[in-house]
Amino acid sequence: MSSERRRSLVIGVAGGSASGKTTVTERIIAAIGPGVAVMEQDAYYKDQSHLPLSERGKTNYDHPAAFDNDLLISHLEALLAGVPIEKPVYDFTQHTRSSACTTVLPQPVIVLEGILILDEPRLRELLDIKVFVDADPDVRFIRRLQRDIAERQRTMPSVIEQYLTYVRPMHLQFIEPSRRYADIIIPGGGRNEVALDLLITKIRSELS
Repeated sequence: MSSERRRSLVIGVAGGSASGKTTVTERIIAAIGPGVAVMEQDAYYKDQSHLPLSERGKTNYDHPAAFDNDLLISHLEALLAGVPIEKPVYDFTQHTRSSACTTVLPQPVIVLEGILILDEPRLRELLDIKVFVDADPDVRFIRRLQRDIAERQRTMPSVIEQYLTYVRPMHLQFIEPSRRYADIIIPGGGRNEVALDLLITKIRSELS
């Protein structure tokens, strides 16, 4: 991408569901301070308002086809061009996009966080630093179970069924192979202080 268009440093934070991506993003924000815009791939699940609720719940949210990558890419390109965007808000209790949006302003640093951002070649082209957050499968499952019950009004049996039917197979098929595109791999679920320090140092170096 030309320096004329490149107005921000774009950091992609990928990894399995509940691997610690948000923890890494929060550490970046804490270290860099003001001037960080965050975009979550989860916000760009395709709108399903045209489907009945019973059908929406059958969606495989861990498959690349579940995401509206065209909209995500257009929004990321807009931010790089200095144009604010209206980021969608996804309602996980209703399994569709909410009517609300969140305004995101262009910033010197943009963090794009999501399970499949390294699987999409067009997104990889827009990333300056590609990070993969790694965590043991049992740790990821426990975190996901706790999160989905507490925040997304799911039952334990439904979370287990979704994990076995969709999450684990899709992780093995799409997410785990995408780690080969990462510049930095952070073991330990986002709490590896040495790896985080190296990442922060690299970001500061690029900004300077």
